[in-house]
Amino acid sequence: MKEADLPVRSISDAAARIAAGRLTSSALLEASLDRIAKQDEAVRAWASIDEAGARAAARERDEEGRAGRARGPLHGIPVAIKDIFHVAGLTTTCGAAPAFHVRPTEDAVAVARLRAAGAVIVGKAHTTEFAYFEPGPTRNPWNRAHTPGGSSSGSAAAVAAGMVPLALGTQTVGSVLRPAAYCGVVGFKGTYGLIPTDGVVPLAWSFDHVGVFARRVADVALALDALAAAPLPRREPRPPRLGLAPELLERASPEVAERVRETAARLAHAGATVQEVALPPSFAGVHAAGRTVLEVEAAAYHEELYRVHAAQYRPRTRELIAAGLTSSAVAYARAQRARLAFRRDVMPQFAACDAWLSPTAPTPAPEGFATGDPWFCAPWSFAGLPAISLPIGVSPLGLPHAIQLVGAAHRDAEILAVAAWCERVVGFEGAPPS
Repeated sequence: MKEADLPVRSISDAAARIAAGRLTSSALLEASLDRIAKQDEAVRAWASIDEAGARAAARERDEEGRAGRARGPLHGIPVAIKDIFHVAGLTTTCGAAPAFHVRPTEDAVAVARLRAAGAVIVGKAHTTEFAYFEPGPTRNPWNRAHTPGGSSSGSAAAVAAGMVPLALGTQTVGSVLRPAAYCGVVGFKGTYGLIPTDGVVPLAWSFDHVGVFARRVADVALALDALAAAPLPRREPRPPRLGLAPELLERASPEVAERVRETAARLAHAGATVQEVALPPSFAGVHAAGRTVLEVEAAAYHEELYRVHAAQYRPRTRELIAAGLTSSAVAYARAQRARLAFRRDVMPQFAACDAWLSPTAPTPAPEGFATGDPWFCAPWSFAGLPAISLPIGVSPLGLPHAIQLVGAAHRDAEILAVAAWCERVVGFEGAPPS
């Protein structure tokens, strides 16, 4: 089978072929490595690649498959890991200076769960410095003059470019959904705590979520079968009840707002109920509250390192830590109360809606390498609610458009079902130019 014929993009297809004996894990891995070799000099998604380790794991998956001992839903699937997750034997750089690098001997819990489900760890994907705003070297596969977003930039770009069908990322503010939107793939972060963050270098403990990138919602669901403590129940996709807040559209560019309205109309025509919803008054303070919590918790983690290596941090990360070190306990407590008040106020509004629909980002991927605006994603990260970004089309400049769907806490299965139904209606099949 030729490399071009291999299902590098689709977990579901690849897993089915491997289970049926029509594809080996080793052949799928070699297809992945071939695409990396051809594209990554330009895209720069990868911080490091463990070819020897990945090939050994793929051979082991093949032997297990022949013996009828498939490990789980990701048996033989190549995966990229954001470089703030610890992977045993691979250096964790956090996109930072060598003074901060560590070489762990144990996997992060999420990585260990992927291995247990049969995944093949290909290597570490680039991140912004400590998952904050200082960009890494990754380029957007759709247009290399534009940002891939951040902080999970390498993870999103690797999936978009077809290098791997699955990648792990994290979201503290907008670091899964925004790069997913910019790179034209599906990005999901569940309810806070759905996937453990043990073994992940933190940015802010109150907001850190493990998330995933894939090409299809069904692939995200397969990954969650491995990553969550228990597989999520499958919900039958059906026409959903969607809430649309006009105030959110006002923050988007005219082009993005119009595309979201067009998509809402298309979903309504297909059977969805779309109704206007109002943001609670507590929304007005949630961004500032989240910023304060982020500063303080980042400073709490970095305090000792900062005393010794302050000059080794890049400017925006250094500013974040310095601000947190000067913040008061009273300001932190008030900020926590404010963001939890928003969560309390918004949750009842999901009784009348299966999901809220909004832009994922105010514009398609901006030119340059700043990571972009996380404003649309931030409230749901601060409230710990599940959210997913779906690609819906391509702009006149050839960059992806996306929508964000947000659900109530602990209704992760429901938000995936809503997203799967919307994905079928939208029917996006685009891919970056090769």
